[in-house]
Amino acid sequence: MDIAEYMVEVGRQARQAATVVARSTTQTRNAALLAMADALDASREELTLANGRDLEKGRENGLEPAMLDRLELTPARVDAMIEGLRQVASLADPIGEITGMTYRPSGIQVGKMRVPLGVIGIIYESRPNVTVEAASLCLKSGNATILRGGSEAIHSNQAIASCIARGLKAADLPETAVQVIRTTDRAAVGELITMPQYVDVIVPRGGKGLIERISRDARVPVIKHLDGVCHVYIDSHADPEKALRVAVNAKTQRYGTCNTMETLLVDREVAEGMLPLLAGAFREKGVELRGCDATRDLVPGIEAATEADWSEEYLAPVLAIRVVDGLDEAIEHINRYGSQHTDSIITENYTRARRFITEVDSASVMVNASTRFADGFEYGLGAEIGISTDKIHARGPVGLEGLTSQKYVVFGDGHIRT
Repeated sequence: MDIAEYMVEVGRQARQAATVVARSTTQTRNAALLAMADALDASREELTLANGRDLEKGRENGLEPAMLDRLELTPARVDAMIEGLRQVASLADPIGEITGMTYRPSGIQVGKMRVPLGVIGIIYESRPNVTVEAASLCLKSGNATILRGGSEAIHSNQAIASCIARGLKAADLPETAVQVIRTTDRAAVGELITMPQYVDVIVPRGGKGLIERISRDARVPVIKHLDGVCHVYIDSHADPEKALRVAVNAKTQRYGTCNTMETLLVDREVAEGMLPLLAGAFREKGVELRGCDATRDLVPGIEAATEADWSEEYLAPVLAIRVVDGLDEAIEHINRYGSQHTDSIITENYTRARRFITEVDSASVMVNASTRFADGFEYGLGAEIGISTDKIHARGPVGLEGLTSQKYVVFGDGHIRT
């Protein structure tokens, strides 16, 4: 296969399909999503066989157990993919919404209409259910999409792609509206991220190495986040019970997610009372603690935190703890070492809470809530394509609205400018 030639053809077909999808009705796109769900339900045996081939190859190649677990399509995960398609079909359609209509002194009316981005390229690793999630959100928001899954899931993704194509065909939409790259050659990624004539935006979903490469080499705008170095700051005006409950949940509810707390900051005024309680709760959960000198004085026996720990995304039961001299130092630490993802303050002081949410430069800033809430479903978006720490276009959880843009619309009645 000539990779460059293949990818140009994929891009050309996606651009043509995007025009058709953009002018399709909500009912048509919903019908496609529901037909995809039915196709997946009818193809469980084929999905299992294809996934079995990937799992067998993965074991031969020595994939880690955690990777094999993410790769496996269990009956419950197939059920979840089907239910996900039906849920996306039930979401409100953002396309065509006109907001902010105002009359100008000239007599014209000016507003903004929400429109699709066009062609979205999504690059992801291991989990084949992402193929369904990505396809459904892109289609619902009126876009065409080019999907490049991990090489370890090639057979699973192609089986899913077949079901997606059947759903599109059933709704009289072009099957090329969702294309799953058929080659595992990494050169395909290089072509995909350098085709601005065919691709409008790239969304990488995977490890830091993948996202760094995409961000460095892409000639197409990228929606992404690199790290999830999330903080909880326990203020001197915090309710101790709330602080304990939120901090433990932010770290231990799940360890391997980008919205998990990685650094805990505690105001010096309450550190003596709070830190032993917190340390005991984390130790019960099996969390390894690394602390500053003040933390180690109050909680003997824990490892010393290094400079590198303050900017580390552990994705594991490891937590860095630092005692800070008040709100100013907490904000300075977060803005210096954080990744602009999600940060939370625990306080009963409204003025301090307002300062924190104003001055902390992150995509999600919280008051008295666990960082684990930084999620499209929890935010009421229905679903998400990922998290963005960018400041242009989309920031935070990216749902249907984040996969659209806006254009100005003007209404007149023969108005001319004088």
